[in-house]
Amino acid sequence: MAQLTDPRFPPGAYPLVVVGSGPGALQLTYSLRRLGIEHAVVSQDQTPGGMFRKWPIFQRMLSWTKPFADQQRGSRAYERYDWNSMLADEQEHRAIMPSVMDGTSYFPSRPEMERCLATFAERTGLQIRHGCRWESTRVLDDKEFVLETTDGEYRTQNVVFAVGVAEPWRPSVLEVDGIQQYGDLRPVETYRDHRVFIVGKQNSGFEIASGLLPWARQIVLASPSPTQLSVATRSLVGVRARYVQPYEDWALAGGVIILDASIEGVERRGDGFTVRTKNPQEERSRIFEVDDVIAATGFTTPLRDLPKLGVATFGQSRLPAQTPFWESATVRGIFFAGTIMQGSQGLRKHGIPSNSGAVQGYRYNARVLARHLAETRFGVRPKRPKLQPDEVVPFLLREASKGPELWHQRSYLARVVSIDAGEGITDQGIQPLAYFVDDDKGVDGVAIALESNGREDPYPAVYVRLQGRVARERLLRPDPLLDFEGESYRRELSDALDPILDQALTRTVQ
Repeated sequence: MAQLTDPRFPPGAYPLVVVGSGPGALQLTYSLRRLGIEHAVVSQDQTPGGMFRKWPIFQRMLSWTKPFADQQRGSRAYERYDWNSMLADEQEHRAIMPSVMDGTSYFPSRPEMERCLATFAERTGLQIRHGCRWESTRVLDDKEFVLETTDGEYRTQNVVFAVGVAEPWRPSVLEVDGIQQYGDLRPVETYRDHRVFIVGKQNSGFEIASGLLPWARQIVLASPSPTQLSVATRSLVGVRARYVQPYEDWALAGGVIILDASIEGVERRGDGFTVRTKNPQEERSRIFEVDDVIAATGFTTPLRDLPKLGVATFGQSRLPAQTPFWESATVRGIFFAGTIMQGSQGLRKHGIPSNSGAVQGYRYNARVLARHLAETRFGVRPKRPKLQPDEVVPFLLREASKGPELWHQRSYLARVVSIDAGEGITDQGIQPLAYFVDDDKGVDGVAIALESNGREDPYPAVYVRLQGRVARERLLRPDPLLDFEGESYRRELSDALDPILDQALTRTVQ
């Protein structure tokens, strides 16, 4: 084995290798270290930060951190208001983001996010071999992976790729000389008095539109699918509220046009472009003469040769198909962290996806993954608190009211309490909800999650497992203050749990 005391992790054999140094990798390696799991971390970047070393291009984050909130800074409950800090066990390492912000906005700037991540890595003593680029992968006969890097070969039976969904993608219709891509724009003042056509109506498209509003004469945003505002769906799905200014300008005829239309063709004409669009509900195409065309058409996952090894992918972004615990669904021993975790889709209740593509979601996933790896790959079983039967209902309602994991990962992560004849009632911590619901070998117990349906305030969803299957699902009432600890909620949850808790009491007496 290579010397794990070497902070630079020289090439060699390791029990686990993590590739990347963005927030997903930082959270994972921190959590693994706290569990005593030895591993190496390699990254092609020169410093921690991942994509936040260069993006977002207009320098202001979508996710907020409220320096002053209705919870004590650094507490677990405060994490609901701080979407950007990494999670730490030590009080002095929590809530780093508000300490590095300049106070001009509760949306941190890109440099502030980068500084937050670097500060976390430095204060917690995380060890990373920087400037080491993963280039290819092969598998030996004994199922050991060999990662070929610019520094040499790393051998391991367990590898976690936290390399982001970070390669811009564009369709063939936009393969025209001169079309710009998100992440590769000119200085903003060069768009002065220009007509700009942006292909795409997700967050990256509206980020560009927001940045160009003071400069461009006209901005057109077009794609086939309608855009939803996240505030309208009462969820994190859709365009975030910080980018609503282009909508307002569109509604008031202020120089912004938003179209639900496909891009039929783009041609270069002199110093500009001709763009032809088509809405299936209209008989004719629309023609736009513009100075600039910008592709904000999404990103792909840089998996290199992993698909050749059998890693199945899906969708335009080439996300790897994953188990509920973020392992490749087709190649055992390959795991994913960071934004790639959105490939494990969960239940998608009401069609609403997880928040695993954002820091405030996948930081919790990484902590769950670290514990899963510790238990299943290294035989390390963290302690789990025991509960008395009369403690279960107030405990679960408190988690629904204040648990940041449930708030940020609705219908995706759940607090689980198991009930076993031999072990009694045990707090199993945070688990993927899909695992609790679908695992046919799981023990009896109860899981509570928060759920959003896109119309109401979030509400608790309770799942009861009896005799190896989910026998009951109970949805509690929403509350605008997210306070589910009142007496009426206690009665309602007690009624749902009576059968399984009575069973636990009977076993205890026996």
